[in-house]
Amino acid sequence: MTILVALIPLLPLLGFIILGLGYRSIPKRVASILGPGTIMASFILSIIVLFNYLASPIPHPTFYHLAPWLSFSGFSVGFDFLIDPLSILMMLIITGVGFIIHVYSAGYMSHDEGFNRFFAYMNLFIFFMLILVMGANYAVMFIGWEGVGLCSYLLIGFWFKNQQFNNAAKKAFIMNRIGDLGFLMGMFLIFTTFRSFNYVNVFDQAKTMSPGSGTMIAITLLLFVGAVGKSAQIPLYTWLPDAMAGPTPVSALIHAATMVTAGVYMVARSSVLYVLAPETMDVIGVIALATMLLAAVIAIFQNDIKKVLAYSTISQLGYMFLALSVGAFTGAMFHLMTHAFFKALLFLGAGSVIHAMEGEQDIRKMGGLKNTLPRTYWTFLVGTLAIAGLPPFSGFFSKDEILAGVFSAGQSMWIIAVAVTLMTAFYMFRLLFLTFHGSYRGTGHPQSQLHESPSMMIIPLMILALLALAGGFLNIPELMGGKGILKEFLAPVFADAVKLNQAQHLLVPEKREWFNIVLVIFLVLLMAWMAYRKFGMQDAGSRKRETGNRNWDAGSRNVFIRWAENKFYVDELYDAVFVKPALKLSEGLHRFVEIRFIDRIVDGTGNTVIKFSSIIRYLQAGHVGVYMFFMIIGILLILFFNIIL
Repeated sequence: MTILVALIPLLPLLGFIILGLGYRSIPKRVASILGPGTIMASFILSIIVLFNYLASPIPHPTFYHLAPWLSFSGFSVGFDFLIDPLSILMMLIITGVGFIIHVYSAGYMSHDEGFNRFFAYMNLFIFFMLILVMGANYAVMFIGWEGVGLCSYLLIGFWFKNQQFNNAAKKAFIMNRIGDLGFLMGMFLIFTTFRSFNYVNVFDQAKTMSPGSGTMIAITLLLFVGAVGKSAQIPLYTWLPDAMAGPTPVSALIHAATMVTAGVYMVARSSVLYVLAPETMDVIGVIALATMLLAAVIAIFQNDIKKVLAYSTISQLGYMFLALSVGAFTGAMFHLMTHAFFKALLFLGAGSVIHAMEGEQDIRKMGGLKNTLPRTYWTFLVGTLAIAGLPPFSGFFSKDEILAGVFSAGQSMWIIAVAVTLMTAFYMFRLLFLTFHGSYRGTGHPQSQLHESPSMMIIPLMILALLALAGGFLNIPELMGGKGILKEFLAPVFADAVKLNQAQHLLVPEKREWFNIVLVIFLVLLMAWMAYRKFGMQDAGSRKRETGNRNWDAGSRNVFIRWAENKFYVDELYDAVFVKPALKLSEGLHRFVEIRFIDRIVDGTGNTVIKFSSIIRYLQAGHVGVYMFFMIIGILLILFFNIIL
């Protein structure tokens, strides 16, 4: 079984090595089989691991020691894997959704000159992501944590001939490194406190500590800094919208389904630590609420189809962290799973639209694509209904579980969460109607020349649409007559955290829960109707695209809307406060320290050597008589000193 578990991440690594070494010579057809094939094999092995776990008379976590790693002064950490319900769930999401996106990529990237290199990077990403979720200790997790950051940099800047894309890749890399520094400092504090990185050892020792201790608060806050960077929360969220510079399958895989959820997974994995730091949980809740609200407002006023989905991702990640902040760990992981389904579907659907529009991403230049791209439309509609939280789609069940947990923790948070849910429904239906309904508003190509994407791109959309539709049935709550299958499956992972959680949640009557559910559904439908009234019937004659966002009434274009259209100038603020001062400081250090001080020392040393050598070189003029003269002088000096001394 150890070999089988080890093969799950090693197969994608093997695909990367083969494609990486032979990317110039391997035919595209071979790469299109090898790249997705290794991920499919890992997915099948993950299913076998799942069945093997369920087949045990008493399912329990299993540790697999693959190799020794670090050992000194009585401390050791191995390259170990942990197979438990949480890691199995993540393995299935990574390999399952990853395989679907790989298949889609074979069609989407078929004409790209970097086809083989693209699949090499994608396989490497899957390898590091699996290492992150399968690791049995924080050290192994950190390998995957840094690895996915590297792959994100490579894939965002995949079209490296465009300097703007390179800047986006560097921005993502640098902002992730800021978060990773916090994660690394948290690891150091874990080591000094518990003398171990292994989850079991750390959590067992942590359970003996009193809640709210300064050490526990410091550890959890530092780890959360890492999560803020990786999962794009305030203030380290601005890299994610710019990451849309990468190919659309990259957005679907890395920036919707897997990498950006690494922070959510890390906090869920460390649930024992976080319930012992209620102050940190409060901080997570505040940041999550602010992030989901800010991102939702910005998404309403964006016109780039991928930017809308990018800010939607930031907002949905805020949902997950909000669930974690109130101890609804299963709800967070449930929404992580359903979000992987419907957000990957939406990104790939956007890619199908962009493919048909030959690179156009402005939704103001689309419209009327419902009949031209019927299969893309219906699958995109499923994704929209799912993310809006309408039954019976998967997003309804996962959002309802989060909202129920939030309501039991505090009604004020619930009101904000519901408001974000309504904004989500509004901007997603706005996106749907402007893209597919009304009249065609494009100018680049006549609508008659547009065509549906090939089957290799449409079939993955259909599979994801099915998952977005039925995925929620894995955790139907008891309130609705379900058994909460996912909740029972993950219960052993969060059992200790539930016992230690000191938060006092309100007991919500069943009638009130049903009232909340019906109220939210009604309001979401109202938002859909409002979006249709405003954007669903636009025609080509109504557009004015010369300046600004012309989808809004001229009278409503106040200061707030202009700020929202420009993302509240957060990037400009960061540029003014951090980037430009850092560049000026580095320029000053270069001019006054490096050139006037360091360079002068280096140059002076070289010039001294040159001048000294220009003098002593006369001692090596090549005259034998001179050499004999110095030799005799030397002998006489030796004799003289010997006699004197």
